[in-house]
Amino acid sequence: MSDSAVQELPGRPIGVAVLGMGNVGTEVVRILIENADDIRARVGAPVELRGVAVRDTARERPGIHPALLTGDAEALVARDDVDLVVELVGGIEPPRTLIRAALEAGKSVITANKALMAAYSGELSEAAARNRVDLYFEAAVAGAIPVIRPLTQSLAGDSVNRVAGIVNGTTNYILSEMAETGADYADVLAEAGRLGYAEADPTADVEGYDAAAKAAILASIAFHSRVTADDVYREGITAITADDLEAAKKFDCTVKLLAICERLNDGGAERISARVYPALIPLEHPLAAVNGAFNAVVVESENAGRLMFYGQGAGGAPTAAAVMGDLVMAARNRVYSGRGPLESTYASLPIAPIDDVPTRYYVSMRVADRPGVLAQISGAFAERGVSISAMRQEGAGEDARLIIVTHRASDRAQSETVAGLEEMDSVIEVSSVLRLEGTDD
Repeated sequence: MSDSAVQELPGRPIGVAVLGMGNVGTEVVRILIENADDIRARVGAPVELRGVAVRDTARERPGIHPALLTGDAEALVARDDVDLVVELVGGIEPPRTLIRAALEAGKSVITANKALMAAYSGELSEAAARNRVDLYFEAAVAGAIPVIRPLTQSLAGDSVNRVAGIVNGTTNYILSEMAETGADYADVLAEAGRLGYAEADPTADVEGYDAAAKAAILASIAFHSRVTADDVYREGITAITADDLEAAKKFDCTVKLLAICERLNDGGAERISARVYPALIPLEHPLAAVNGAFNAVVVESENAGRLMFYGQGAGGAPTAAAVMGDLVMAARNRVYSGRGPLESTYASLPIAPIDDVPTRYYVSMRVADRPGVLAQISGAFAERGVSISAMRQEGAGEDARLIIVTHRASDRAQSETVAGLEEMDSVIEVSSVLRLEGTDD
């Protein structure tokens, strides 16, 4: 039978239920309706919208027939004519219960819910495997940027050593604006809110919770080990100052909120690290040029080397594009009796605490400008086995400021050094401590 004959087969319609009609849900519904013919050709059967679960069914929604709207998500998921469920509600409940019900009923699920997948991917993946259906979540990390599928499929035969990226557009916009304009954090955050880049309550973004959920998902996939958001070390950007960004420039660096997932090898015993924090990165590093609300993820693997994925990490249309990619794959699997990749946790690597992770530090402090102070401070680093890479003094007298960049050492040794500095009479204040990433030293 020719390929053209296969495409002409009148496959049974695939019914789709969409849960949630915010920015992303609205775009998904629009694409399903407007691109129905193209989607049918790509899937091999018609893909038909059965209904959309919303909170307010009385609200007018242009482009969608009111009869498709329902306030009863459970009933919509349970319908016999629904084959695929697209969950775009967000949060843990009721999405967790609705997705489980769909999977147990033999329906494939597509979700953009990073918080849910970071906390319950194991439970939901097991339900999908048990019922021989698909669970896709490309849109849960970095919006339109394809990173989940390359990790699960394109690099399935390779060994991933590191995944690092900028995965939160709000914080990247804030840090980019601070670096460019010299404005303070609070002023740029307020502007981000006015422009719609920051939520009314920006805590999930600026304190790193959003990025930590995405790091958990990436680490789980990259290292074939189950990692939850609680396993990810997390720091936000609220303590970053304009002075930090100005000082970073003097070291040919900038500051970014990074999500880092890394394979560690300590004398043959492999562990993994998943962490989120603001860090200096050299201007020549590819992530340094990622500005505004854009996202980027760099994957380093044994054989493929360094790969970079860049694009819009949020927004209705970009995220809907990732959802639709998953939907087409899941629908095609239903038509041709195929299945997507299953969860892989065979490695079950232990997670290293942040204390054991080798890092470099940038330390800025106000010091007493008198003879012997530099030697005393250098001794504090040496006592804990931390080597100094660079040192810069600015100002004099009461305004003397000392900036130190270290070589790589365990995070425990670095943090103990900082604690020791804070107790020294010659150190008036340790004003800023950041890690330095993206170097070979």
